[in-house]
Amino acid sequence: MIASEPRLLQELEGSPWDIEPYLRAGGYEAWRKCVNELDRDGIVNEIKQSGLRGRGGAGFPTGTKWDKVLHHRVKERYFVCNAGEHEPGTFKDRYLLKQAPHQLLEGCLIAAYTVQAKASFIYINHEYQEERENLQKALEQAKTKGLAGRNVLGSGMNLDIELFSGQGSYVAGEETAMLESMQGRPAMPRQKPPFYPTDFGLYGKPTLVNNVETLCHVPRILKHGAAWFTKVGTEKCPGTMLFSLSGAVNKPGVYEMPLGSPVRRLIEEFGGGVPAGRKVKAVFPGGPSFSMITADQLDLPMDFDSLKKAGTGLGSAGVIVVDDATCMVAQTLKFSDFFKNESCGQCPPCRMGTINLATLMAKIEQGEGSPKDLDSLLQLCGFVKGTGYCTLVTGAAVLVQSSLRLFRHEFEEHIALKRCPYQPAPVTA
Repeated sequence: MIASEPRLLQELEGSPWDIEPYLRAGGYEAWRKCVNELDRDGIVNEIKQSGLRGRGGAGFPTGTKWDKVLHHRVKERYFVCNAGEHEPGTFKDRYLLKQAPHQLLEGCLIAAYTVQAKASFIYINHEYQEERENLQKALEQAKTKGLAGRNVLGSGMNLDIELFSGQGSYVAGEETAMLESMQGRPAMPRQKPPFYPTDFGLYGKPTLVNNVETLCHVPRILKHGAAWFTKVGTEKCPGTMLFSLSGAVNKPGVYEMPLGSPVRRLIEEFGGGVPAGRKVKAVFPGGPSFSMITADQLDLPMDFDSLKKAGTGLGSAGVIVVDDATCMVAQTLKFSDFFKNESCGQCPPCRMGTINLATLMAKIEQGEGSPKDLDSLLQLCGFVKGTGYCTLVTGAAVLVQSSLRLFRHEFEEHIALKRCPYQPAPVTA
């Protein structure tokens, strides 16, 4: 993309937390505009017109969420940036925390100001030590410039942002579990209803929760306008998105592309293709919680609606590539163990379901499975899918269902050979 086209990432000189290069590039201009020129409804309307959708997984319209909190009948409101990233293959928020702390802070200030938050927080995965340090240094510089803290921009308004260390668990990234942990309780998803933090969030009050990447888009949209943002992407999914690319590619990393770009472009143009001349076997377009796609689907557009229509999902765009030298039973077992270990144990279907799924997968991978185990796997997936307080157990079930649907023959080979066919046959005397 050329510089004049809408993009999230900016190339700045100096240290990431240094405010001067960010100011020279037009940083905090949108924040000044919000305080001095725009009313809160005007800010919300601009975000709505941009069509910005949440980049944290669900793809919910950002402006609609802001509008609901701003006009909630309860006047005590809160704002939380969710930087509790912990899903396999997802590391774009970590990149933004480390490399674009001022852009995130500006987005947070605008969001908190818009909904008139009583207090504002950034919830950071506790493993992100360097990222937190960068963010803290950036926040201190913003306060020194009068952009945050007391008497912001000489307006008499006080607006501070507190950094909160998260628990570093997968389930703590679920927004209601995150809010529970921030109140000193175990990081366990809340039973529904009430479901939406916009109604019942931090301290039981309306709370605006946005993902890191979502908030980093906000200053750029308000500076350049909604029409600028919609120049790329699709009609229903405008703008760009950061894709975390990992697995069997030559150049794993974080790449920005317009939404609606094909999977193939990400893998071949940005990722440099599959190593050692091997071929793509499968791709997780949104991490292991969503169904895989196969090599004949690489021209699918990467946006929320297109992938949903194809029976999978974009999620937070953690794209994991699997090559044809990989055993899909072993790969599925690896992620099944992850879900088992990350279950908070609150819901019986999740607590027992993830254990049983991983146990059956291990049995098959070790060559001890039977045809009945395949039926048991599918039956168990049907029992537990959609039964948890969060989506963890559903993701665990979708993973196994997808693997069995696309690669059942590999499961059957394990059972027939009584070993993994991707491992050398044992030598007999």
